[in-house]
Amino acid sequence: MTSDDAPLRSGFGPLVARTARQWRRCVDRRLQPFGLTQATWLPLLQLARAPAPMPQKDLARSLALDDSSIVRLLDTLQREGLVDRREGQDRRVKVLHLTPSGKTTVASVEAVSQAVRKRVLAGLSDEDIGAAQRVLERILDELAKLEREDEDG
Repeated sequence: MTSDDAPLRSGFGPLVARTARQWRRCVDRRLQPFGLTQATWLPLLQLARAPAPMPQKDLARSLALDDSSIVRLLDTLQREGLVDRREGQDRRVKVLHLTPSGKTTVASVEAVSQAVRKRVLAGLSDEDIGAAQRVLERILDELAKLEREDEDG
């Protein structure tokens, strides 16, 4: 039997959030010598890991940013020569492409991220990581269901 207010359950969400923030801060500190902040390296990573060039709205949604925030961010990334915005098949849709400089920057981000991941996960077994991944994926599925329910009204 479980209780929703048991310390194990009530502390789980904040622990996941704190872990994610701390992980990002750690990567962020290591990317500062490259002139990158989380606000700039995270969208580049999202674009690089996408299976195809990503529409601007999809990037905004994946980063939980509103329209005006994503426009300002993309203006900065474009000024720095890291991203190009092009018209999609629907001319109203802007599709994002990494520039060669953006791809080089992503390679640095990936190298730093990999080093942090290797260090942080070094003491964990593959079984532990697999179990944690399964739990987090199940939680994400439930959160997606709640989000759809909220959108449906």
